Amino acid sequence: MTHTYRPPLPPTGRAGRRRPGGRARAAVAAGVVLAVAAGVTYAVGPGPFAPGPAGPDPAATARARAFLGEWAAGRLPEAAALTSDPTEAERVLRGFTEGLDIGDPALTPGTAAFGTAGGDDEAGGRGEVFVPFTAKMPVGGLGTWTYESGLPLREQEGGGWKVDWRPSLVHPGLSTAQKFRLEREDAPLAEITDREGEPLSGDGHPSLRPLLVRLSAAAGVGPRGAIRRIDRVTGEVTGTEVTFGQEGHRPGDEPVTTTIDPAWQTAAEEALDVGAEGKNAAVVALRVADGEILAVANSPAGGFDRAVSGSYAPGSTFKIVTSAALLLKGAVAPDDVVGCPRFRTVGKRFENAGRSEHPGATFREAFAESCNTAFVGLHDRLGDGELGEVAERYFGLGQAWHVGVPSYDGSVPVPRDGTEKAASMIGQGRVLVSPLIMASVTATAVTGTFRRPSLTPGDEDTTRTTALPGTVAGQLREMMRDTVTEGTASVLTGLPGDIGAKTGTAEVAEGVPDNGWLVAHRGDVAVACVVEQGVSGAASAGPVVRALLRSVPADPS
Repeated sequence: MTHTYRPPLPPTGRAGRRRPGGRARAAVAAGVVLAVAAGVTYAVGPGPFAPGPAGPDPAATARARAFLGEWAAGRLPEAAALTSDPTEAERVLRGFTEGLDIGDPALTPGTAAFGTAGGDDEAGGRGEVFVPFTAKMPVGGLGTWTYESGLPLREQEGGGWKVDWRPSLVHPGLSTAQKFRLEREDAPLAEITDREGEPLSGDGHPSLRPLLVRLSAAAGVGPRGAIRRIDRVTGEVTGTEVTFGQEGHRPGDEPVTTTIDPAWQTAAEEALDVGAEGKNAAVVALRVADGEILAVANSPAGGFDRAVSGSYAPGSTFKIVTSAALLLKGAVAPDDVVGCPRFRTVGKRFENAGRSEHPGATFREAFAESCNTAFVGLHDRLGDGELGEVAERYFGLGQAWHVGVPSYDGSVPVPRDGTEKAASMIGQGRVLVSPLIMASVTATAVTGTFRRPSLTPGDEDTTRTTALPGTVAGQLREMMRDTVTEGTASVLTGLPGDIGAKTGTAEVAEGVPDNGWLVAHRGDVAVACVVEQGVSGAASAGPVVRALLRSVPADPS
């Protein structure tokens, strides 16, 4: 169900606590991200440019911020117009990354100082300011090129400031005589097998391509390359800026074994191909008993790994965690009447899908029908940090999972005010998860025990969690079963097995269709699916999960 509170959320797959993960490739002109930390969009305000008591003119730092902002946004003519040589600046900015396969860089500004470089006042004067910055530029399939540069700014005779243009501000090695060239050396990936010891390939399972590359890299195997500095006229190499990769796979090396089940992987990819209807989507299946990952599928296949590295508001699927927190505390019982009014106001007005209402609803019914206003009305029964504490202590969210590849491991921060606290109760606010996290949450809820998900056997498990009391796990199982038999997950009725589930609809931004979620468990398998802009969980993610469970009726061995 939806509500009218729509806080700004970070872009999908780009915010929250994350170990390095997938990457959406784009040209620098269209995709540079200005940031104060990798992956975090730079916010308007003085920030690192804040002057001291006798620091540089704020107008100079504002001009530096504007230049970086326009360059970051790909508005190169606008960026060039802020320099002393707009024509040449635009030409150089456009040509800098040509052929380098740069996508999604991050620019981190430093502290402004007087002078032309590093605060050397004698080199310039109080009419000159220097703003250093760090550039981190991911090179497709190889790694990240990191370097330091800076913006010299000069006060104009008629007033105001301009970036004092020179090619070296883009990169210290860039000049009218030198440029950069990317050299690649292809190397075979490591041999990677499924749980049965059979080889896995991107040809057989297109959705696994990003994971296979990352698994191979984790094993020290993969493509190699370098960015060379070359003479513009002769093409002669004059230096090496950065090298990537290690020696390739050698015959006789042990294969990398995974937990992927070929039947579940094939079924997951086919379910997305049909059910996602071309939308960005992801689905994960894992074994409840031990957390072993059986399938990881993404749409489009071979693109950003949304399933493991994506970060999304979970919407009402997070009511599983919220319910656990309330039941653990004894703040509510399944058959307590909590009501489900059409609207409820906590700073902002929250509402139910279709503005529905059920005044006499019990907590069990509110869960099954995904009543937002009932859960919002219970927000004052939990302490401000209690929901996050339960998420971490019992479900492992926010801890480092070490699943075998870089992953997004979740964030449930302490809410900043009552409105955000109310939103967090229904999986909005600043709560962020991945589909892998929600599959794990489902498995934890129905067994009572968190088992850290794994893609490769034997990875170190540093998580520390506490088991849910048996009564709480039993109550969560019953409520998830009710959601299928008489609630919003009725799309799964008629399938064999004792299936429990939870739907979710998560708001993204004003004017953007909501994301659809559905999590489910059957036997020894837990599944989670998200469909971006799917509008509702039952309508968009529901058919994907139904197709998956119908295609593989038996539990994995």
